[in-house]
Amino acid sequence: MLTRVQSPAKLKHLLTLSVLSSQFISNPLSQSSPSPKLASWTAELCFIHPTPDDQPLSHSAQSIIRYFSSTSKPNPLTQFTREGNFDEIASQTRQVCPGCGVHMQESDPKQPGFFTKPAPKNPDYKSPVERVPLAEEPEISNSLKRGALVELAEPQNPPLNPNLAEKPLVCARCHSLRHYGRVKDSSVENLLPDFDFDHTVGRKLATASGSRSVVLMVVDAADFDGSFPRRVAKLVSATMDENSRSWKEGKPGNVPRVVLVLTKIDLLPSSISPTRLEHWVRQRAREGGANKLTSVHMVSAFRGWGLKNLIDDVIGLVGARGNVWAVGAQNAGKSTLINAIGKHVGGKVSHLTEAPVPGTTLGIIRVEGILPGNGKLFDTPGLLHPHQITTRLTSQEQKLVQNNKELKPRTYRIKAGHSVHIAGLMRLDVDELTVDSVYVTVWASPHLPLHLGKIENAHRILEDHFGRQLQPPIGEKRVEELGKWVRKEFRVSGNSWDSSCVDIAGAGLGWFGIGLKGEAVVGIWTYDGVEVVLRNSLLPYMSRYFEDAGFTVSKIVSQADEASNKSRRQAERKKKLSDIGSAQAATTSCLTFDATASSCS
Repeated sequence: MLTRVQSPAKLKHLLTLSVLSSQFISNPLSQSSPSPKLASWTAELCFIHPTPDDQPLSHSAQSIIRYFSSTSKPNPLTQFTREGNFDEIASQTRQVCPGCGVHMQESDPKQPGFFTKPAPKNPDYKSPVERVPLAEEPEISNSLKRGALVELAEPQNPPLNPNLAEKPLVCARCHSLRHYGRVKDSSVENLLPDFDFDHTVGRKLATASGSRSVVLMVVDAADFDGSFPRRVAKLVSATMDENSRSWKEGKPGNVPRVVLVLTKIDLLPSSISPTRLEHWVRQRAREGGANKLTSVHMVSAFRGWGLKNLIDDVIGLVGARGNVWAVGAQNAGKSTLINAIGKHVGGKVSHLTEAPVPGTTLGIIRVEGILPGNGKLFDTPGLLHPHQITTRLTSQEQKLVQNNKELKPRTYRIKAGHSVHIAGLMRLDVDELTVDSVYVTVWASPHLPLHLGKIENAHRILEDHFGRQLQPPIGEKRVEELGKWVRKEFRVSGNSWDSSCVDIAGAGLGWFGIGLKGEAVVGIWTYDGVEVVLRNSLLPYMSRYFEDAGFTVSKIVSQADEASNKSRRQAERKKKLSDIGSAQAATTSCLTFDATASSCS
């Protein structure tokens, strides 16, 4: 105990006694001599020939001093994982952030999961008293009318401030996302390993025994093909087929149930038919690999649409001890959906972090108190889909692509030889037509500017306007960073002028709805690696008014142009005032010189 309170500088002179004593007890001098390593430590640490304070010790001696020193720091952080509190036993030893599921630590702010404990608030702090303005009080108060001479200005036991209610302790990243909508240092997330769905969730689903499993396959209604988890759908479908055969043979066979949840339906036009939409969703899911869907639910977590039917269905499927896994692409709305379900079920609030940032959830989070009995609900990290164009955009560019309001159609009537740009991210060329013209309807964020022009001028548009009037990308350098501009060709046909027959969708961006009565050859230009699919029309509607040729300036670009024009006008005004001031100063100096010359003469 005496040596543990000494500083390392003093401890190295006293350490030899304990080292020698342990060596001599285990290996007496009569049996053997000290080892060479012990002899070197003795020569280095011996108090008879002390080592100067400024002379460095060997690595072995330093390790011993650090072991006995009370000023030594704990070991470095253990290996990071994305399993969160999936394992109940492991979660008892390591604290997990209730917002994103990362393992929390308070030793290194440059590592994932860092948090700081908030300062304790004064329990005597009360909420401010609500006082009535004097103008609204009667001349004689009601208390005086009742005969009370003393009127209390405030209740004797005022309620505690609701802000002092216990809040969950979250990591610094979740705190920044909740209060500022951004991540301060995104490079910290690169230290985490990629989420291995097959290893964590997939092996649980593939087991023939165990608790019943229900997979909530969450898909974004505004980006169905880009956010649909094909890999998960194929894995679950294969597991269902294999376990179904085992169950029919009398062997254990735990067949997972798949519930497809179409989120953000408030972004689609309210005039869409629910029956037609469900038929379209089932067809697209079947083509994506989900062969056997237990049910399909169309919900809006923002407006609360469809939550009750979804909850009742999940409770009936999961049973008393089953597991529910919420799976989907990044930014598909899984955490927002679970929070909305928690509020809908008896007002129970979950604390999952919601933010318009892809990859908000970092680890598996077990959500308590939503399912009855021993049922468990798990929120999983968003699956990375590199074929979505949003994975290449910066946070500022993603805000322009993301849509928070109901989609509005923007329709063009185009002849052969013309093209339509969606910002600097995608372009449609009408190369050949068997009819006079074709109707092209753009379904994308209203913040994205459009451009209609001739194909022969498309190369000049790319060089002169990408990164400027056509944003995103924001800036000329970002155009090269996004990748190579490549073309894909599609042959489309239709039988009606009144509605769109087919869609050509870009993952993570939006889609072109094409309406024609004939055949056409179109080319789609986008960055290499971005998925482009041809599908049946989701929204066959068109706009009542056609867009004009040239640029359609979005709100964001117009504000930027207005700000730049304002700054340019201010600079010109300052320059003009400075020129006038210089001219006046020169005139005054000339007059002074003339007056001086006249007086001298």
